[in-house]
Amino acid sequence: MGTVSPRAVLRYETWTLEPDREPDAEPATYAMRCAVDGETSPAGEDFAEPQAWVLEHCGKHPSHHTYREIITRPWRAWRRA
Repeated sequence: MGTVSPRAVLRYETWTLEPDREPDAEPATYAMRCAVDGETSPAGEDFAEPQAWVLEHCGKHPSHHTYREIITRPWRAWRRA
């Protein structure tokens, strides 16, 4: 009996990555993080909430001037035909 060598079958496919805009997609959320002390606002779908948190945080900590925006956006990958 002869030796059987493994055989690979490769199939190349094209994938696309895009923001998930399907009706059942999770919502995008926004938050802000203070770059001075690392404290983070609650995340919300409306950016006005994290903005209000920054202004309140600045009021409590007048030397905290630098913040980072945190956006969580759902994405989806799909195979193109």
